[in-house]
Amino acid sequence: MERSPIHITITADTVSLSQKLENLPTGPGVYQHRDADGKVLYVGKAKNIRSRVRQYFQISRKADPRLEMMISRATDVEIIVTDSEVEALILESNLIKRLKPRYNVILKDDKSYPYIVVTNEPFSRVFVTRQIRKDGSRYFGPYTDVKNVRSALKAVRDIFMIRSCNYFIDDEVVEKRKIKVCLDYHIKKCEGPCEGLVSQERYGAMIDQVAGLLEGRTGVLIERLEKEMEQLAGEMRFEDAALMRDRIKGLRAYSEKQKVVSLDGSDRDIVGLAVEEDSACGVVFKVREGKMVGRQHYYLAGVRGAGGSEVLEALLQQYYLSAEFVPPEVLIPEEPEAASTIGSWLTGRRGDEVQLACPTEGEDAKLVRLANQNAQFLLGELKLQRLQRAGQIPHAVDALAKDLRLKTLPRRIECFDISNVQGRDAVASLVVFRDGKAKKSEYRKFRVRSVEGPDDFASMREVIHRRYTRLVEEQQELPDLVIVDGGKGQLSSAVDVLDQLDLGDMAVIGLAKRLEEIFVPGTGEPVILPKASASLRLLQRIRDEAHRFAITYHRAVRSKRTLQTELDLIKGIGKKRARELLEAFGSVQGVKFATEEQLAEIVGRSVAENIKEHFETEQADSQGGAA
Repeated sequence: MERSPIHITITADTVSLSQKLENLPTGPGVYQHRDADGKVLYVGKAKNIRSRVRQYFQISRKADPRLEMMISRATDVEIIVTDSEVEALILESNLIKRLKPRYNVILKDDKSYPYIVVTNEPFSRVFVTRQIRKDGSRYFGPYTDVKNVRSALKAVRDIFMIRSCNYFIDDEVVEKRKIKVCLDYHIKKCEGPCEGLVSQERYGAMIDQVAGLLEGRTGVLIERLEKEMEQLAGEMRFEDAALMRDRIKGLRAYSEKQKVVSLDGSDRDIVGLAVEEDSACGVVFKVREGKMVGRQHYYLAGVRGAGGSEVLEALLQQYYLSAEFVPPEVLIPEEPEAASTIGSWLTGRRGDEVQLACPTEGEDAKLVRLANQNAQFLLGELKLQRLQRAGQIPHAVDALAKDLRLKTLPRRIECFDISNVQGRDAVASLVVFRDGKAKKSEYRKFRVRSVEGPDDFASMREVIHRRYTRLVEEQQELPDLVIVDGGKGQLSSAVDVLDQLDLGDMAVIGLAKRLEEIFVPGTGEPVILPKASASLRLLQRIRDEAHRFAITYHRAVRSKRTLQTELDLIKGIGKKRARELLEAFGSVQGVKFATEEQLAEIVGRSVAENIKEHFETEQADSQGGAA
């Protein structure tokens, strides 16, 4: 129910302000402190609005520095009366999430974390996303560990025959036969909803099973599928029963990988918290049917001066506001002030009683301590990252400067690698590392233009010249160290170009892979660093990354050339159809050996005939030449 807010303007007139405060309602509600520009500074809830708001303007009240600063800037208070404390808590949580007031404890935005979404469609899709849309779809996550999201999605794909295409499919699409079954259908990865080969009811039941797996409720799901399997076998539908048997087997294998933390098979969340100065980290262990199915962590901002109870309350409110599932029990490290209100709210969300418990001994207390330890570790990681961003030099970078006797710290390192096959499709890669970490946004790829044949030295000269000519002309930042992948020849090529560009003072080395020899200009013998040294490991990591980037680009260039020289020669095939053929058959060779019927499913009968005729002619010419 929409309610009109009550405003209190803060003035120097103490009598006037006291009268306004006395006229405030005494029931539950939400208050917002605003500055002179109308911007919300702080949002809070109260069981008694009058009592709580008056506290902010009592001279004797010793507020923490955070709230004192907020009060000094506030010129207006907006009051919204609610029917209950639970309604006030929900409204407060929503307002904090939407307005992000400066002086509230706020969960940092987790939009960069991936979710698994089950779309709200007649025939749902299941895929990974980082965007949440309010379209009725179900979202599972967020997954703060990429391994977990990959593992869950792989289990879904392996166990269930769900579609992987991006089409919208409904009864109209099926009736008009707008879409044909793809390769997934033929390899038993999809039941073919696009051609009406599976009913919407049966597909929907399978999607519900997928949701059960993602929620971690594999035990209940297995029991249900076992009953279905027995029923199918009793009806002599042995093929469907065998499918159900394989699904049960996959679910059991997936379930066995999950760590057992409770023998009673209960559902619960275990919350941990660590607070230090102006930073905090909250951790939630998800236990479903007694097994650990996931761990999520959140960093919280605006905690300076806030007590652990207040931070925990903010964590619980903002986490469960958008949580997909609320378990019957939540274990917490301490009891927040609004514990009973939060418990009532969670009970309403679940539709059944939810218990907030703060164990002090036994196995439950050990689990909470473990969650706290995880939160403390993650908070330490965050602080370390901040120190590095603030300019603290990593040990490996400092060690590299000393081992190579460089004049300046190699904070910015650029590394080049050449890739070709007997001189064909020659390309080069450039990777950039800043303070020992990859800066992928600054990676660059080069097509070698002026060199014919396998000449890595000339290729290196061209790429080095193009790179640093541009940096000098555009007055961009130059590297502290240049690494070329190779020995004396590649290094000499790089040095010659840098001298021509009046960049002879720039530090440059060559790194040969065979014996991990480091070549330095002006010295005859290579530098050999200890295998376990941090500086050598850093050089290897940079060199390997440049090699990986070059190989990846070279393969892409070679594949494009192969595609153009093979498939583009066939009448009726453009870029789009060529891409569809490669996606369906994996390679040009796959297209070559596909049957005419298989090709016709992708490109139609006429073009399929052209493809077969092209490769038959090519084979005949080849045999004739051999003869």
